[in-house]
Amino acid sequence: MTHVPSECPGAEITGNDQGRVTIPAKVPRAAGVPLVAYGEDGRVVIETREQLADRIRHDVAAAWTGKGSVVDELITDRRADAAREDQQ
Repeated sequence: MTHVPSECPGAEITGNDQGRVTIPAKVPRAAGVPLVAYGEDGRVVIETREQLADRIRHDVAAAWTGKGSVVDELITDRRADAAREDQQ
């Protein structure tokens, strides 16, 4: 289960007939704004852009299976592409 810090206010959120929800002002104020919302694994996630960017960086780093530098690999790929184009 996710740990919710005591300084982070919680609130029950309900939707209207059109599916719109209202988030009480205390929640985004405490979390920081702007917030982003998306669906993930059958739930709605609301977090700051910074938190989302941090998670993406972490996920990309964890998934990286290459050897050496990403930049070096990109340069090598681009040079190979350029060499193929020169041969045509």
